[in-house]
Amino acid sequence: MPAHPQPGDPMEALFQTLADYGWWIAGLVLLILEVVVPGAYLVFFGIAALVVGTNAFLVGDWFDWPQQVVAFIVVSAVCIYLGRRWYGRDPVKDEGAPLNRRTGRLVGREARLTEAIVSGRGRVAIEDSWWTVSGPELPEGARVRVIGADGAVLQVEPVE
Repeated sequence: MPAHPQPGDPMEALFQTLADYGWWIAGLVLLILEVVVPGAYLVFFGIAALVVGTNAFLVGDWFDWPQQVVAFIVVSAVCIYLGRRWYGRDPVKDEGAPLNRRTGRLVGREARLTEAIVSGRGRVAIEDSWWTVSGPELPEGARVRVIGADGAVLQVEPVE
């Protein structure tokens, strides 16, 4: 069996398609895998494959497989370098708000009482939710600051 298909062989069309569009196919497959596989690393190789495929299409026969492989390695390295600079530029800041405790992120917020605090309990609207609050006796409409939480009950103090 010959290494390359002979003219008229059905495999010739497949090899020619892969030669013409192989980098684009590989780039699109890598970008699709980036969505499926966790992490952010296949996108750089996918972009590099698309760039090499575009150059191979535009330049034509002069840009043969050895040059394409070298170009893929170089463009991948450049994409990884630029991607690391982009992603590493602004580190994620932890502002101390616990992810799974909604009340924890409300500490420090100010709001007006929608129901007066009577016998230690009242209500306040923050964002799109109504919260039960505990604190000193205060009239409806008084400004309060959230200082803590006990379960789903916010602890408040009057704002001076």
